[in-house]
Amino acid sequence: MKFRVERDVLAEAVAWTARSLPVRPPVAVLAGLMLSADENGLALSGFDYEVSARAEVSADIAAEGRALVSGRLLADICKSLPNKPVDITVDGTKVNLVCGSARFSLLTLPVEDYPTLPDMPTRSGTVPADVFAHAVAQVAVAAGRDDTLPILTGIRIEIEGETVTLAATDRYRLAIREFTWKPEQPGTSVQALVPAKTLADTAKSMNGEVELALSSGTTGEGLVGLASSGRRTTSRLLEGDFPKYRSLLPSESLSYATVATAPFLEAVRRVSLVAERNTPVRLSFAAGELVLEAGSGDEASASEALEAHLDGPDIAIAFNPTYLLDGLGALDTSHARLAFTTPTKPAVITGSTGDGAAENSEYRHLLMPVRLSG
Repeated sequence: MKFRVERDVLAEAVAWTARSLPVRPPVAVLAGLMLSADENGLALSGFDYEVSARAEVSADIAAEGRALVSGRLLADICKSLPNKPVDITVDGTKVNLVCGSARFSLLTLPVEDYPTLPDMPTRSGTVPADVFAHAVAQVAVAAGRDDTLPILTGIRIEIEGETVTLAATDRYRLAIREFTWKPEQPGTSVQALVPAKTLADTAKSMNGEVELALSSGTTGEGLVGLASSGRRTTSRLLEGDFPKYRSLLPSESLSYATVATAPFLEAVRRVSLVAERNTPVRLSFAAGELVLEAGSGDEASASEALEAHLDGPDIAIAFNPTYLLDGLGALDTSHARLAFTTPTKPAVITGSTGDGAAENSEYRHLLMPVRLSG
């Protein structure tokens, strides 16, 4: 194998492919990055039996072949190279890399022991990359991070015709985002549970149009596939029954508050500086005003008042400040609209363009309140 490739092209492709390689692989070859050169160009791929990644780039191929090298080492080398073309050749059990006056020699891993990457499932439809990445990021903040409850570490994808719904919950909050896309088949109806970290990391690195492909376990191993601009990723789906999250949304609300998003975020950040671990930020809504408080009189405390529009009776409610910041930070509107029933029942955050304006219900973030003592 022998080829020449531009430094930036190689470094970006290696970094993207190597990002999903396991830190502590169960077998040595899974730490490897496969380099495949043929008449179509250069392909780089990684696989750990859960997630696969493959990037295809243009290169001047002098001799076809394959080689398996340490992915993280190659990534570190590539990002430190001078901005000159990179020549890579295989010499026996070594891969030689030359870039300007810099030279590296890497030991190869046994190609024959490397697992075959899974095929992409049949394409389900397409969506603009920026829309998909933003939607996934909005929902991923609510996904669980406790691997002892793997079902809650996923994002639920529900496809019904031209509407895609993403949902995630860790039992203390719930995020839901809907968007439209172009399905391959009219009337498509698919549900899947995808690891949130994999989906979020992949979505934000895609460009142009994203091809989304899903296969259920009934037709083989359950996989999700994402492809865009010469890059593709597959991931095994999570197994289990995701909570019936729609039943968690309140059927009615008694009070609605609208607050400018940016000042609200900054005030929560400031006030929560005095909140001890696991203690809440208290929000008191009255006509024309929101008062935020944290801490107690015996220790450090803070309060701040903001302008707010309230429709309904006054209400005082408390939230985990980190969860509240995540919910507000996921909004892409000038104002946040909060819907309440009672201080002990979940509140729903949506976006709004301002006082009295219609809410943007594409994104909903449900927060469980913290009970106030006394």
